This record gives sequence, structure tokens and C-alpha cells, in this order.
Amino acid sequence: MAEDIGLFEAMYSQRAIRHIKPDPIPDALIEKIIDAGIHAPNGGNQQGWGFVVIKDKEVMRKMAPLYNGVGRPNHGEAGNWSERNSANSAEYLSEHVEEVPVWILAVTKSTGDNIHNGASVYPAVQNMLLAARALGLASVLTTRVRRGYEAEMREWVGLPDEFVTAAMIPLGWPIDGYSYGPTTRKPGSTVTHWEKWGNHKG
Repeated sequence: MAEDIGLFEAMYSQRAIRHIKPDPIPDALIEKIIDAGIHAPNGGNQQGWGFVVIKDKEVMRKMAPLYNGVGRPNHGEAGNWSERNSANSAEYLSEHVEEVPVWILAVTKSTGDNIHNGASVYPAVQNMLLAARALGLASVLTTRVRRGYEAEMREWVGLPDEFVTAAMIPLGWPIDGYSYGPTTRKPGSTVTHWEKWGNHKG
């Protein structure tokens, strides 16, 4: 475990790792990751989130074909190596999702306004992803549950009516050969606009 890394090192080397060993992970690490999540900023400090830890193999067995059946319509057509690699990685997870030892379902109280719901729960999820990175655990944010089988998942975990699903985080040790490291991103200057859209420095 590498939990002594610096914040910027964690952010700059964080990536989606979807190749996950079936080996179990200690509950103490799961609790540490969720604890990082609940320390995220949130609107009005209402803390309207919840986290369901799923290790039940029966639930995973029922979920797996539904997760795999959602596909990846929000990724679009892969146009370069990086996008193809990401798409292939997503495909691998969809085919092996039942083998992942832990799923964390992140939920939030529904206000009828999805973007405001996300404004609180997604910072918590990002904290959790960074904590997983620091601990050397593989993780990724996936929203397939929202796009394909939320009703079934709600029933399986007994989710109250006032909550909606926001994301699921698969969690486990990375398969050998898959690790965190430098990421491929567009330069910040290409997506930063000063005062008006289209004004870039340099």
C-alpha cells in the first residue's frame, strides 16, 4: 500500500483501473475509502449521500449480465490509441464484473434536479477514488447502473425511495501489469478560456 504519496502525485497519476483481481480486500480499507468520501465538500453540509458496500456474490451474479448488457453508448467511437485502450478496458470489466470482490454503490437524496444532486455526491466519489489510488487499490467510476438497471439494483439493496443511484465503484487489487502512472490528457491551456470563450493564453 502506498498511502504516503502526496495529493498532487495521486491526482496526476490517477487513472481508471478496470482489471481487478478477485482476491478479497479487508473491510478496514473499504471503510477508510468511504471515510475519505464523507469528508468531501457538499451543499449546505447536508451530507445527503449514502454508500452501499456490495460483496454478496448472488447480487453480483444477477447484476453481471445487466451491467454487461448496458454497453458503452456514452463513450462514442474510439478515435485514437488512448480511447481504444479505455474502451477495451471497459469491455474487459463488463465481461469480468462478477469477479470483482467489492462494489460500492454511491447514492444521493433525490431533489428532482440531477445536476444539484451530483454537485455533492460526485466530489465524495472523487475523494474515494483518490483514496483508492493512495492505497494501491484498483477503482473506477461507472454509471452503468443509472443507464440500465437502477430499478433492479434498488430492489436488491433495499434502497429507500428518497435516494437515487449516482455511481458504482468497483474495488479490488489490480491485476499484475495494471497500475497507476502518468496519464494522457490534453494540455490545460487548450480547455482554459480567459474571460471569454475562445480566449486562450499563448
